[in-house]
Amino acid sequence: MTINELTFRYDVAVTDVKAVEDLVRNTGFFSEDEIRIAAELVSERLDKGTGSGYYFIFAENRNKMIGYSCYGPIPATSFSYDLYWIAVDQHWQGKGIGRLLLAESEKMIAANGGQRIYVETAGRPQYRSTREFYLRCGYEQVACLEHFYAPDDAKIMYLKCV
Repeated sequence: MTINELTFRYDVAVTDVKAVEDLVRNTGFFSEDEIRIAAELVSERLDKGTGSGYYFIFAENRNKMIGYSCYGPIPATSFSYDLYWIAVDQHWQGKGIGRLLLAESEKMIAANGGQRIYVETAGRPQYRSTREFYLRCGYEQVACLEHFYAPDDAKIMYLKCV
């Protein structure tokens, strides 16, 4: 599989609720609560439009979603954004799709006046590659909240200024 036919889509369709749920589930990485939340954010965007505060980038190959990101401005801040989700279909992982989605998200955030991007992830061993990914992409670890999600599962926060 190659990424020669990769395209980005920014509009959200009703079919994306199920597609995001399936993609996140099929990674084998996320809990049922996390899967539900991922789908709920798409639904909220459909219901409220940009007023939801959630923006999406869908990476597609031959019109099939192979990854996505979700980001949005942090309420009551001047120029700070959260990157809520970035996920890539398990068959496409390791091919640079995550890095391309992250770069496109950063570009869109900067174009909308964003200057600071915050990312949160878990401290469980399962998330080690995720944490390393953000460090390789120029993010700095700025906080670690021990036992946040559960005993021995910290919330780790990263920041990148764009």
